[in-house]
Amino acid sequence: MSVTAPRGFRAAGVAAGLKSGGATDVALVVNDGPDAGVAGVFTTNRVRAAPVRWTQQVVRGGVVRAVVLNSGGANACTGPAGFQDTHATAEHTAAALTASSPRLRLGAGDVAVCSTGLIGERLPMDKLLPGVRTAIRALARDGGPAAAEAIMTTDTRPKTTVARGTGWSVGGMAKGAGMLAPGMATMLCVLTTDAVAGPELLDAALRAATRVTFDRVDSDGCMSTNDTVLLLSSGASGVEPDEAELTAAVTAACHDLAQQLVADAEGATKQVAIEVVGAADEDDAVEVGRSVARNNLVKTALFGNDPNWGRILAAVGTTAAAFDPDAVDVAVNGIWVCRGGAAAEDRSKVDLTGRDVTIRIDLHAGAAAATIWTNDLSHAYVHENSAYST
Repeated sequence: MSVTAPRGFRAAGVAAGLKSGGATDVALVVNDGPDAGVAGVFTTNRVRAAPVRWTQQVVRGGVVRAVVLNSGGANACTGPAGFQDTHATAEHTAAALTASSPRLRLGAGDVAVCSTGLIGERLPMDKLLPGVRTAIRALARDGGPAAAEAIMTTDTRPKTTVARGTGWSVGGMAKGAGMLAPGMATMLCVLTTDAVAGPELLDAALRAATRVTFDRVDSDGCMSTNDTVLLLSSGASGVEPDEAELTAAVTAACHDLAQQLVADAEGATKQVAIEVVGAADEDDAVEVGRSVARNNLVKTALFGNDPNWGRILAAVGTTAAAFDPDAVDVAVNGIWVCRGGAAAEDRSKVDLTGRDVTIRIDLHAGAAAATIWTNDLSHAYVHENSAYST
């Protein structure tokens, strides 16, 4: 259940001292396979971290042999010096991997870099680079779980997955518990496959998968500067799936990880699926679902176990989606509390005492549908984010 489930990959997670308390904070994933195809999707935030800008350049080349990731610092908003730190990390990783296994013969352009943590501070390179060397010595076929732990920040648990094809598989790891809003992905994620697949096929599969999974997670409406999802192929299985097969497996892996992200969102006591049906088109359905997901009045009501459907309808009304306000129906956990834009079943029938919540909104404007996943807004979320940097 990790990035090393597919053949041809090794991984490691080690403590380099970037985090206080001695927790693991440097992860490394290496592709030893005959192929080294890559695709990636990234944050659309105009303020992008140095590792995002570096890795976007690397991915354009279509080949990645290694991904080095660190928690304990985002290396975002650090200027030219921060970008140089990322470049130096890639150069150091490539040289150290080549020295440990000369057949790899890596250059900096073969290494993707991902960082996560506090924005605005440079990374302690005197700790990070020795940590990379330690990670190289620790690389193993069963190193995926350790790598997943090393990229955690406010996560309470590591997030890993595997989806299996016929004779091949897709594995993955992700981190993310806050700043979870779309703009490609919502976090750091590395996916691997031992399928035979070139960069174009990987890109098509990854973009189709993230569109209906990570892009539909909207935990707190805050877009990160560091969001990165990478898909690496080793070709070690010798099996070449078609685009539909690869997309299905990548989507399954991304969906699993996306649900783990929502389940572990900062301070969350509810895991909420907002199902919008009867929309004129998919874009309208997504816009309506996202508007409800980002509405703090809705989110606080859910935290208080209050099925306040008026807040939901008000959030729907802020969108540009096509609908007649007097035709909208809303159900909360299966109880249709609103019919035709007005009160319907007794809202006291709604049971919100459990963790899972489903809000279903029927716009009666067409046949399109989409689901957005979010969570409630709790005291714990406010506390954690008010003290994050101190």
